[in-house]
Amino acid sequence: MRNRFEEQLEKLNNTLIEMGGLIEAKIADATKALINQDVLTAQHIIDGDNEVDDMEKEIESLCLKIIMQQQPVAGDLRLVSSILRIITDLERIGDHAVDISELTILLAGKKYIKKLEHIPQMATATMKMLTDSIDAYVRKDIELAKQVIAYDDVVDDLFDQVKAELISIIKENADNGDQAIDLIMIAKYFERIGDHATNVAEWVIFSLTGWHKDSKII
Repeated sequence: MRNRFEEQLEKLNNTLIEMGGLIEAKIADATKALINQDVLTAQHIIDGDNEVDDMEKEIESLCLKIIMQQQPVAGDLRLVSSILRIITDLERIGDHAVDISELTILLAGKKYIKKLEHIPQMATATMKMLTDSIDAYVRKDIELAKQVIAYDDVVDDLFDQVKAELISIIKENADNGDQAIDLIMIAKYFERIGDHATNVAEWVIFSLTGWHKDSKII
């Protein structure tokens, strides 16, 4: 029975890692599409949103099978329940990649009102957070998960810079208002991606310790 559980858990881990890799690629592609005003790549990300949704459903199904067939307790149950939480955040990150791509298409053909500097930096930072949070899960590394949580401050600071710069541009010329608001929204989506990566790291810690910022469950 335990061997069967280990096999199911290995499949679950591999699928979760695959989902994380898929979403990392989507964020990277969405960022490139934004910088290069690449409508085709942006549309490809939008059209491929079902990939992430389907993978979430597959992992959810695997988790429920394990719960029903193996009736895990203590640490095993914590792990499976944490994975169910993690995939929710991963799916939402995928949604934000789509949100960014939709705005990229909306802005296509228009010269950007400012050089995109801090938004790509936000993208790089959030991809690091996502990669490290998945690595923390794979390696069962609490310290790495804590580093992810702390790194969210970097993303928040970059968002504040983007927002301040764009608000200043609007004040100088109201005609830039529409695009400035769209760029602020894009920055906000990256900021939310950082928040979801933070959530993943928090659930990694919970899976290993039973402690979560909102509760403590042994």
